[in-house]
Amino acid sequence: MKSLRILTLLIIPLFMLSCNKDKNNPGYDYMGSHDMYYTKFYKAYSENPILRDSMTNQLPAEGAVPRGHMPFPFAGKTIADRAVNQTLAGMQLVNPMAGNTSQMEKGKKLYEVFCLVCHGDQGKGDGHLYTSGLFPAKPMSLVENYVKSKPDGEIYYVITMGSISGLMGPHGSQITPEERWLIVNYIRTLAQ
Repeated sequence: MKSLRILTLLIIPLFMLSCNKDKNNPGYDYMGSHDMYYTKFYKAYSENPILRDSMTNQLPAEGAVPRGHMPFPFAGKTIADRAVNQTLAGMQLVNPMAGNTSQMEKGKKLYEVFCLVCHGDQGKGDGHLYTSGLFPAKPMSLVENYVKSKPDGEIYYVITMGSISGLMGPHGSQITPEERWLIVNYIRTLAQ
C-alpha cells in the first residue's frame, strides 16, 4: 500500500510535467519525425525544394483532361479554322436531349441566366444590354431564318466557342455540355 502511494506521488508530477501549454510545440509524437503525424507542406506560391522547377503550384500535365470532361473536338485557333469547325460541328454533332417538358423548363431557366440579357425575352436580339446602350452591336436574333436554318450542332458550337465575329463570347467554360443542348432545345421553341 505504501509503495502504491509513492508510485502515485511520482506519477502525478510526471503527468503534470507532460502537459504542455505551448501550442506551437506540441511535444513528442510517436513516428513524428517520419512525417506520419505532421506532414510538411508548402504554400501554393512558395518555393518547393522537392520539385524540379522549385514551384509548388504545378500546371497539369500536357494533354491532361479533367475527370468527367472531354475536350471540345471542334476548337480552332484561326477564324478560318473556326468557320470550318462550326460547319463540321453542325454536320457531326447530334443533339442527345429529347426535348420533353421538364428539359424545356431547365433550358428556359438556363437561357434566362446566360442568354436573355443579350438576346432578349423572345430571342429577337433586344436584350437589356443592347436596348440600354451598354452594348453597341445588336445581338443575333434567334427567331429569324438565319438561326432557324442552322443545325443544332452549329448553335451548340456558337454557345461553346462564341461567334466567329467575336460579338458573342464563348460560354463553354460556364455552361456544361448537357446544359448547352438544353439551351439549344429552348431556342428552337422560341423560333416556332
